[in-house]
Amino acid sequence: MKTLPKNLSKYKQTPKFTEKTVPKGLLNDHNTKAGVWGKIVLEKGEIEYVISEPETKSYILTPDYFGVVEPEVKHYITPKGEVLFYVEFYK
Repeated sequence: MKTLPKNLSKYKQTPKFTEKTVPKGLLNDHNTKAGVWGKIVLEKGEIEYVISEPETKSYILTPDYFGVVEPEVKHYITPKGEVLFYVEFYK
């Protein structure tokens, strides 16, 4: 998984989601727009973060290990039990 480039600025953040309120779109392949990076931040629990392209890679995210979403790269998440998380967006 890549790291967030240092020259980016946060411009938006989702509300906090649980395993019951996570939008269905996040559970299926989706991507950010060109130039938009994401940071998946967990406050509680574990999420499997799968990057689908260019090859499939899977990571377990925890409150100590956040996920980085690259622009235009297909990915999805799967909550593992009870979770509390949000996504920050950077340009």
